[in-house]
This record gives sequence, C-alpha cells and structure tokens, in this order.
Amino acid sequence: MTKAKFAICTKNPGYEASLEVRKLYQVIADQTAQSAGQIRVIDESGEDYLYPLSYFIPLDLPTSIANQIAQAA
Repeated sequence: MTKAKFAICTKNPGYEASLEVRKLYQVIADQTAQSAGQIRVIDESGEDYLYPLSYFIPLDLPTSIANQIAQAA
C-alpha cells in the first residue's frame, strides 16, 4: 500500500467555500501541479482540485497513521 499524504490548510482567500483553514486535506500526487506552485487535494466537495501550494503545509506522518486517516475518510 502506498503511503497516503496530507497537508493542513493555512489560508483560503478566494476559496472560502472549498477550503477550511486548519483542516487536514488528503493530497493527490501531481508533479505537474507541484512544479507550477499548486497542490491537488480532495476538498469539501469530495473531489480533487488544484489550489495554491502556499495555502498548505505538507505533513510527514508515519505510514500507519496516514493510512488510517485515509481509510477513515
């Protein structure tokens, strides 16, 4: 099983309906987005979308914890 990745939202100007500040979001790997300064996360709609990378702090959680959180979602 691949390790699930997460990030915490720290700001949301322009995306108030889609992102909650201080909330944990699952990150979807997207190298093209990252090289463009964006991050792909599963937002409040339950779908994955691109947002400014500067709105998030990536977390490095232990594999067992990250996978438990991903399964609970």
